[in-house]
Formats: sequence, C-alpha cells, structure tokens
Amino acid sequence: MDRECMNVVYASNDAYARHLGTSMYSLLDRNRDFAEITVYVLTLGLSRENQERLEEIAAHFERELVCVNMDDLRERIGYEVDTGGFDISVMLRLFMGDMLPESVKRVLYLDCDTVVLQSLKHLWKENLEGNIVGAVMEPTIYQAVKESIDLDEEDPYYNSGVLLVDLKKWREEEVQKKLLEFWKSKGGKLFASDQDVINGTLKGQIHTLMPRYNFFTNYRYFSYRELVRQGKTYKAVTPRELQIAKKHPSIIHYMGDERPWIAGNFNHYRRAYELYLAKTPWAGAVKEEGKRMYMLAYHMLDYATAVCPPVRRMVSRKLGMKLVENRRK
Repeated sequence: MDRECMNVVYASNDAYARHLGTSMYSLLDRNRDFAEITVYVLTLGLSRENQERLEEIAAHFERELVCVNMDDLRERIGYEVDTGGFDISVMLRLFMGDMLPESVKRVLYLDCDTVVLQSLKHLWKENLEGNIVGAVMEPTIYQAVKESIDLDEEDPYYNSGVLLVDLKKWREEEVQKKLLEFWKSKGGKLFASDQDVINGTLKGQIHTLMPRYNFFTNYRYFSYRELVRQGKTYKAVTPRELQIAKKHPSIIHYMGDERPWIAGNFNHYRRAYELYLAKTPWAGAVKEEGKRMYMLAYHMLDYATAVCPPVRRMVSRKLGMKLVENRRK
C-alpha cells in the first residue's frame, strides 16, 4: 500500500453538507504533503448544489472527490430500523465495504462534525496490529449502553467519529453482514445506532488510537483521573496523551451539544470551525438561533466538570439515563 495516497470517507445528508464541507476543507488544507487524497462521500439526499460546492473544494486542492448516492439505504438495511432521533444517514458508514472500489484497501472515516488541524500521516500509517478498525475510546458512555450491546465493564467502548479501517479485512470477514445481523438482533434500535453496532459487533477487534486523533471538545474539562474513574479501560491512554490532545488535537470532534454552528456557544475550539467555514462556499452561513440560554447553561456545566466532577456525574445520571430510556421506547 502506498502510504502517500490516502483514502478518506464521509457520510452525509443534505442538512450536514455545510459541516462536511468545512471538515473536508480542513482535511485537504492540512494534508497537502500527501501525493494523492481521494475523498469518498456516501450521501443520502445530497442536493446537486451542495455536491457542486464540495467539488469546488476538491478542485481547489486538486484532489479527487467521489460522491456515492445511497438513497436506497433503507432497502439495503433490509428491515425496519429506529435510529432514536438520529437521521438514518448515520448508518451510511456501515456500507463502505460495498460502496467503495475493491482497490481501496484502507480508509479513514471522518464524521462531518470534525475539523482536522494537523497532518494525518502518522495516523494513516498506524499499525492496527491485526485489528479491523482503529478508534478512540469514549469512557464516559453510560454503563447501561454497554450492557445493551453485550459489553462488560472491563470492555472498552469506542467513538465512531474517526475510524481507521482495514477495508480489505473488513470485506474478507464480512463485517457489513455481521453489523446488520447484530443490529437486527437488537430489534433495529440502539442508543447510539451505528456506534453501538460497531462496538458490539467488533468487540475485541478495535485498536486503540490516541485521543488526539478524535478529541471530543467537551473532554477539555475532564481530568485524566475523572475519565479513568468513569471508564477503567481508559488507563490504556496515558495522562500525557490526554494532555497533548487537549493542547494540540490533530482532529477536533464537536461532539456534545456545544457545537460551533449554534449561536451563543462557548466552545473553546469553535474558532477552528469558523476559520475553515469561512474558506468554503458556505462562508457567512447564519448560526442556529434559539439555544443561547441552553448554551450558557451547558458551558457552566463544563466548568462544573473541571471544578467538581460529581456535579457532571449527577446531571448525567439524571438526564443522560432518561435519554437512554427514551431512546429505548
């Protein structure tokens, strides 16, 4: 495999095209040192206008863009599904083995709500040590969610926003088929949909990546001790690796409610998103209104997390578990 040629895949509907464009611009801007980059976008209902805007970004960097329409997604799944409030497009990534050319043996999957701040050469070369996927741990996931997908307390749980995938091995071991079978066995409904399916199906086959490659912006306020308290498996990450991620993230993931495109947000890393959005055809896009007080309350909770972690745990238990139960209904 030519390490200088990187394959990247996104999955998006039309509503997230602006964020996809922002992420894609940052990816191509920060990775000019690759000889070739091909970006594959698995789409569901992407308008021609937005596709042309994405093509404009790719052309600016002289990179290849391939949009793969999957409007038949529900038929491909083959049974009734309930994504618990998420758009069905979150399931697009499960089909990357079928939808990408056979010549693609390794791929980096990125969520649309990410921004790349450094070259990903080291990540692209990461040794998966025989595993199918590489991902970053998410220790704050509720134990009830882990139990629902047959994970024990000592099993790590991973965020699916950034996935380094051995696509050759993925195909050989029929991972797509196993993912769909697992989801069906759970009634077609799980708390975090595709993320839960990946964790449940690939238990023991996920390589741990350093947190800098998928840094969740709300983790800025969590201490290493607190993250280990919430998920003992996080000891696989060193305190220094977490500190590096906070100060010098390679990939920022705007996970959680404090998103930079919502008016009134105080996200510490919001300027990275705003900087790259301003370079795209979506420059000047108006931020979402109506949540200013909620953004303030959420930011206060962030600081409470840093000063008094039990406050965050209490809120998470009360509101988070209520959300888990509501999504199960």
